[in-house]
Amino acid sequence: MEVHCLFDVLGIQGNAVSTTKYNLFSFLPKGLYEQGNQNSLMCIFVYMDDQSDTSIIPAPVSPITNVVPLSIVLFVSLVKEAFEDWKRLQNDMTINNSPVDLLIDQRWESVPWKRLQVGDIIRVKQDGFFPADLVFLATTNPDGVCYTEDIKPYFVLVRGSQTANLDGETNLKIRKALEKTWDYITPERASEFKGEVQCEQPNNSLYTFTGNLLVQNQTLPLGPNQILLRGCSLRNTEYIVGAVVFTGHETKVMMNAMNVPSKRSTLEKKLDKVIATLFGVLLSLCLVGAIGSSLFVDVRYYYLQLEINVESEQFNPGNRLVVFVLSIFTLITLYSPIIPISLYVSIEMIKFIQSTQFINNDLRMYHRESNTPALARTSNLNEELGQVEYIFSDKTGTLTRNLMEFFKCSVAGETYGTGVTEIEVEVANAEEVQQPTKTRDMGFNFDDARLMSGAWRNEPNPDMCKEFFRCLAICHTVLPEGEETPDKLRYQAASPDEAALVTAAKNFGFFFYRRTPTMVYVRESHAEKMGKVEDVPYEILNVLEFNSTRKRQSVVCRYKDGRLVLYCKGADSVIYERLGGGNEDIKKITRVHMEQYGEAGLRTLCLAYKDLTTDMYESWNEKFIQAKSSLRDREKKLDEVAEMIERDLNLIGCTAIEDKLQEGVPACIETLSKAGLKIWVLTGDKLETAINIAYACKLISNDMKQFIISSETDEIRDVESRGDQVEIAQFIKEMVKTDLEKYHQEAKTILSDSSGKKLALLIDGKCLMYALDPSVRSTLLSLSLNCSSVVCCRVSPLQKAQVTRLVRKGANKITLSIGDGANDVGMIQAANIGVGISGLEGMQAVMASDFAIAQFRFLTDLLLVHGRWSYLRLSKVVSYFFYKNLTFTLTQFWYTFQTGYSGQRFYDDWCQSLYNVIFTALPVVIVGLLDKHL
Repeated sequence: MEVHCLFDVLGIQGNAVSTTKYNLFSFLPKGLYEQGNQNSLMCIFVYMDDQSDTSIIPAPVSPITNVVPLSIVLFVSLVKEAFEDWKRLQNDMTINNSPVDLLIDQRWESVPWKRLQVGDIIRVKQDGFFPADLVFLATTNPDGVCYTEDIKPYFVLVRGSQTANLDGETNLKIRKALEKTWDYITPERASEFKGEVQCEQPNNSLYTFTGNLLVQNQTLPLGPNQILLRGCSLRNTEYIVGAVVFTGHETKVMMNAMNVPSKRSTLEKKLDKVIATLFGVLLSLCLVGAIGSSLFVDVRYYYLQLEINVESEQFNPGNRLVVFVLSIFTLITLYSPIIPISLYVSIEMIKFIQSTQFINNDLRMYHRESNTPALARTSNLNEELGQVEYIFSDKTGTLTRNLMEFFKCSVAGETYGTGVTEIEVEVANAEEVQQPTKTRDMGFNFDDARLMSGAWRNEPNPDMCKEFFRCLAICHTVLPEGEETPDKLRYQAASPDEAALVTAAKNFGFFFYRRTPTMVYVRESHAEKMGKVEDVPYEILNVLEFNSTRKRQSVVCRYKDGRLVLYCKGADSVIYERLGGGNEDIKKITRVHMEQYGEAGLRTLCLAYKDLTTDMYESWNEKFIQAKSSLRDREKKLDEVAEMIERDLNLIGCTAIEDKLQEGVPACIETLSKAGLKIWVLTGDKLETAINIAYACKLISNDMKQFIISSETDEIRDVESRGDQVEIAQFIKEMVKTDLEKYHQEAKTILSDSSGKKLALLIDGKCLMYALDPSVRSTLLSLSLNCSSVVCCRVSPLQKAQVTRLVRKGANKITLSIGDGANDVGMIQAANIGVGISGLEGMQAVMASDFAIAQFRFLTDLLLVHGRWSYLRLSKVVSYFFYKNLTFTLTQFWYTFQTGYSGQRFYDDWCQSLYNVIFTALPVVIVGLLDKHL
């Protein structure tokens, strides 16, 4: 099979990967260079001076005794680097030598992964990993589909690994082969396959693929559904046959290998300045000694016979300038122990033990339910944890559990659901409020008899109820798994929200039980008349998938009677923009219901539909097929085509899903606030939802003065209704600027009256976009820093990172970001310290983080115990080092005055050289590890 890149000739590479930092030839030079970059160059410079020619500059200390401690320090550092790189090499070898079946001469032969080349035809069996990026050709399943589990991180991809996925999801995905290639399942048929792939250049986008397959004089479009990514595993399928399209470092997972920004702690940066200061002190001491030496040498001291020892110019009274210069070099050698050469190694050792033995093994941060301990992914920032001033937190999955339950809904302007949410209980401080106890399914906590057991047929709008349930049952990408009965069937969904909605449809009597590439089967109860159960097939003609730009998902389906319907679900702001005229009362009532649900802390989603005529659909479908086959800007063209049909929609209603708070979150936030830390919540939820979550978490209270900057005002809605985008932008920008200046002055007044009243700022993403403008950014920063709590809602991942960077660089504060999903990676990398939650949204946040924990509440121990102890201990270690080295060196300096500034040593060579490295090393390490308040 041939593979051609879209823009360039593809450089064919092998499938072997390497994640090591060094090789046999680069280890020594690169390792020494890296040690130099870690602030050892100054120490090396001092010790290089010791190797000067003793015939010119008499050295008071033997060069060998100076080389030994430096060698020990470098040797320990290089051994540590070599050990870590050796583990990477072993891991690479395990991956590269994993077996896979390769088609050779009409039979499958087992070969190692590293032998694969672009164009090879391979077979992957059930539970096996895909060794490269493959074009999916055929499967043992009769409908041409296979099920894959998400990508494993390449650097831990070994058998038995329990690591989660890279792209932030934890569920099975469906992949479908092109019908033209379904027959190539046996080695005999596969060997007959001749085709050409024209595709985009290798890139790091996990969710997109643009290409065409040229086979049998036909051009077939290839998309993400026909691509099997390296590192995914095959599930629920005996085996698949695929053609290798990208190999090795050109696979998407390898190109997603994130180089996490190098972060240095504040202590290390200050340490550099102190070392530089000590170097200045060293030169000052040498200057004093050299001046003294040049003044001391004199013919008056005839008994020293200075003029006779002409072999050395160091004490020649006739050339005081030479005496001065040579004495400086001699004294640098003598006083060099003032530079703590072993300090960096000692601190590195202490931090490493703190991370691996204390943080990683802390049972107070171990989550028993998921068997997840805390993990320090770097040891460079231990003490930084004890200096954090600002915490930036995601909401879903970080403060909440990311376990979604269908709780309430609004259909045709009528609200359903009688339960009281956990957030409402927390906000009202009314623990006596009884929660509904009739939970039917995981993901379904709905209690309202008007919609259950077919009772919806007696509601004022039964037809709209039917559309509501069918939209839930059809408009999704969920995969059913298990026996086709309500009790035994399990749903595999891309997100907990989708699973909760499909589970709700099942409980309402619309049981989705089977999916094929083109059909969805729903067992409908009471749909036509009470008591009747019917299995209804729906043909899925098109799926317009959800993405962060569209914020909605649509399917075009055909009923068995030929009716064509577009079902759409998405964010309220997106759906309302695309509604047709009429039914204004239902739109207003539904918006009120969504605000009520948001105040109760529920996540809302709008549902809509549109009936299509055959001519309308066929005309649109032609454009859709053309966009889908395009090799250039395919995603953009698909979005443009989707806009053509997703308009003039009819509003059905909305859903409300509860995401409960994690255990211990309010107590954790209260403790951190008492410790003086300021906590900001950055979420994509509605303002009302974010406010009530903040109340439930005790992040804000009624005693606080709240400054709210929102785009959901009547004035802004009036301007938006006119549709002039320039006017809208200008109006919102001026409003945001005015509000920020007004609130800033008000905050100054409140803080100056010494009442002790705390402040809170709440702002939504649309207003934040204008508040981050350079002209008003300083006002936003100043106001925010005066607030005890800040809540930003409806924010994008980019805005999360921008806000974090604003406080870190604009205010020069030490910041910590904590999140659990791929959308939190930018925020995590922008902060001084990144903490990942290893939750249901996968491991991408963890992989980009510096520390990983299973629950938000563990942040208390991480910061206030380990962070504080590390900071105090390492501060004492640094002081310990400097004081003992100053004591040692100043004794030698004082002795210089008694020896005529001659550079005579006070200590034995080995005693001086091994003072830091051996004689005083252990007490410092013990202080750095075990010192604490009694």
